Amino acid sequence: MKQKRDLSALAASAANLVLPEQLAQQAADAVRELLAEAAAANTTRSYAAALRYWAGWHLARFGVELTLPVNEAAAIQFLVDHIQRKNKTGLVNELPPPIDQALVAAGLKAKLGPLKLSTVVQRVAVMSTAHKLKRLTNPCELASVRTLLSRARRAAIKRGERPTKKTAITRSELEAMLATCDRSLEGLRDRALLCFGFASGGRRRSEIAAADLRDLRKVGEEGYIYRLEYSKTQQAGVTVDSTPDKPILGRSAQALSAWIEASGIREGAIFRRIWKDRVGPALLSGSVATIVKRRAALAGLDGDFGAHSLRSGFVTEAGKQGVSLPAVMAMTEHRSVASVIGYFQAGAAEDNPAARLLK
Repeated sequence: MKQKRDLSALAASAANLVLPEQLAQQAADAVRELLAEAAAANTTRSYAAALRYWAGWHLARFGVELTLPVNEAAAIQFLVDHIQRKNKTGLVNELPPPIDQALVAAGLKAKLGPLKLSTVVQRVAVMSTAHKLKRLTNPCELASVRTLLSRARRAAIKRGERPTKKTAITRSELEAMLATCDRSLEGLRDRALLCFGFASGGRRRSEIAAADLRDLRKVGEEGYIYRLEYSKTQQAGVTVDSTPDKPILGRSAQALSAWIEASGIREGAIFRRIWKDRVGPALLSGSVATIVKRRAALAGLDGDFGAHSLRSGFVTEAGKQGVSLPAVMAMTEHRSVASVIGYFQAGAAEDNPAARLLK
């Protein structure tokens, strides 16, 4: 077992590179604490992946395993290794190509080349959280690190770089996607899934995959209330400052009823895999994104679609139709106005009376 192999030597080829199978002890402790703190599985995975990357990079860069606290020099080196800057030759960073190859070969990076700035910011935030949880001196809060990140954001904006966002599925896109859904089991499921995800407040893919019949109750002739017992916001069922009951009405309720009746589901997950003509186990959250992308492609829509498109599209459409922001946030479970206002304003922009002064 070559857990303490000095990667800084890099004499071996990248293909033969062996990274430690476990993080340094303090980093591993931080992962366990983060597992307890984070209710969302996706958050847990992203935090653990970020700390694994830090550990692999630190070993490759300095030849020693990562321990906490990380010193200021290492934190700054992490930034200059991963953040692009412009010089006379173009965009560059300081990560040596052999180390880049080593990280890819070890499965810590998906491909060669610089990370997105948003990824670097997330990994610095995770390292900062690890220090806070262990009550250690936090290099990520130092003025030198914060200033460097701030300048990097400003430089990226000046270069014309923008955060990538999934294309919003507003009503027109949703109607086109629903038109591709036939009366087969798959068609009925996909129609119900799209309607549920959109109409119940732009649910996250993990929330759609976790939707359970026990939380669904009929109201009136054609309507449902879905009780969102578990969400990223509610943190394992805690509903403080939350509105867990989400109405599903009209056409969306009809689509949901048609799927439940055709599938024969009586308990458990609402949205299931389909094997030929047989209903299988619950969908995985990744399958929700796949369904959204597939229906967008079948509808001939242009854009970068994913599961988050339903969420951003719900907020955007609400802005278009003049729904109040508090009402929207009660449906989406957003707790931060800042995180939802961009989509909301984009939807409402075309109806801004101040834009029609020359009409």
